Amino acid sequence: MKKPDIIFVVLDTQRADRLGAYGHERAVTPNLDRFAEAGVLFEQAVAPAQWTIPSHASLFTGLYPTAHQITQSTHSLNPDLPHLVEVMRAAGYETVGFCNNPLVGILNNGFKRGFDTFYNYGGAFPSVPESSSRLPWPLNQASEWYTQFLRRISYPIQNFFGQSDLAFRVSLNAWLTPLWSKFANFKGQNERSVRDVTHFLRERERQNAERPLFLFLNLMETHMPFWPPGEFIDQVAPYFRHNKEARTIMRTWNREAYRWAAPLDEPLSDLESQVLSDMYDAEVAYQDHYLGQLLTLLNGRRNQENTLTLIVADHGDGLGEHGYMGHAFVAYEELVHVPLIMHWPGQIKPNRIATPVSTRRVFHTLLDAVGPLPEMPTLNPTEIHALTLMQTIYGRDPERHTAFSEIYPPMNFVKAIERRQVHLLEQYRCLSLRRAVVKTDETADTLKLIEVDEQLDELFDLRSDPAEIENLLSQRPLPAAAMAQDLKRMVAAVERQQQAFGNGRVAEVDIDETLLQRLRGLGYVD
Repeated sequence: MKKPDIIFVVLDTQRADRLGAYGHERAVTPNLDRFAEAGVLFEQAVAPAQWTIPSHASLFTGLYPTAHQITQSTHSLNPDLPHLVEVMRAAGYETVGFCNNPLVGILNNGFKRGFDTFYNYGGAFPSVPESSSRLPWPLNQASEWYTQFLRRISYPIQNFFGQSDLAFRVSLNAWLTPLWSKFANFKGQNERSVRDVTHFLRERERQNAERPLFLFLNLMETHMPFWPPGEFIDQVAPYFRHNKEARTIMRTWNREAYRWAAPLDEPLSDLESQVLSDMYDAEVAYQDHYLGQLLTLLNGRRNQENTLTLIVADHGDGLGEHGYMGHAFVAYEELVHVPLIMHWPGQIKPNRIATPVSTRRVFHTLLDAVGPLPEMPTLNPTEIHALTLMQTIYGRDPERHTAFSEIYPPMNFVKAIERRQVHLLEQYRCLSLRRAVVKTDETADTLKLIEVDEQLDELFDLRSDPAEIENLLSQRPLPAAAMAQDLKRMVAAVERQQQAFGNGRVAEVDIDETLLQRLRGLGYVD
């Protein structure tokens, strides 16, 4: 079969529970909802980490954070780790990236490895396609030359701010936040990037490009600060335009970047909670609006039947639940329950999958779709085929209805809290390593166990208590003990992987033996 075109979209900071397809009562996402109806929606997709850097590293390598060890903004991918895009390029794909998150597009962390072309819409001097320029020729070429010159100067500075604790703390001052968040394109230029992607795809179709395409798109719309266009605010929060106090609340939050990830010293007021929640939804509505043009275009391409489009979030966002803002420290659903939707008309029928799955398996799914893979020293084709989400779609779940998250706290934020509100570090256990396991048992209950520093801490029934209010740990000790064993096995496995990749070897993973037997019977595995 001809290799499929692959469109890989990451909705940065997108909570699952704010999409209509995932049950949001005030759904404002008609385009994504229609896309989900035509594809496969995973109801309980679990992010392997709670913030951008470790979660993207998992998407690009298929590994949990302990295995890939990219848990801080100062870390870089081990060159021995197989990178999704490098493998795609070696398999004959044209690899193009359109990225709005500076942590992915600017930092020298190895995430851009393998891209033939990478457009970065974040940072002080974005790199965008020539067709995106509003200037007439030859002014557009002169502008691009000048921008490239400034970009070479600015990138080391921007890397310094991303990786230096001191520079990071300075950037959190309220008077600086509006400068770097707007003028330095902290959230990128999301609508423009989608417009450029659609133009790129139209032109590529017109030129009858022969190489299969791998296209990566990262959108940053739903991240703080919130400033969606007025029409979407009116749609979600009609009171906002006429409520001076609500507008003041949002202006205050938008300029105080420290508060975007710090635990709450005191609970949000009712109006604060409403404003932050509604403005998040307005950003979601705005993002859905401009995504509609891309999803419409994909439905009309000549290669539509053999185009695999996968939409996922790297993590969600806390809006005051459980005493936390942002996505720095905890394993609750608002951070790790993310949307995951696949669309491949020629291969899969519309469906909803209730089984918990890890989004790290995006790596395996996209590579398995390619067919025979190039030989690379640390690439394991058997593991890739065993862990593709297609196995779960066809009822052969390789991970026994189980998914994990590892919550390594971002130390630059820990140090910022230490300087400003040191008492919060112990109160909210900001220095702790958290791990969570989500599992559907034989009674079809979906349970979630959270450990803090390897001590059992909370157990929730996600079907009856999706907001994670009632801790059942003392009431249900047997399932908690069994899930704790699952966590121990996972930790042992990822530690073996980390050691193996550190030595340049291919590591074995824990895959359901029954599934392996089936794969051997079908001739997929030796």
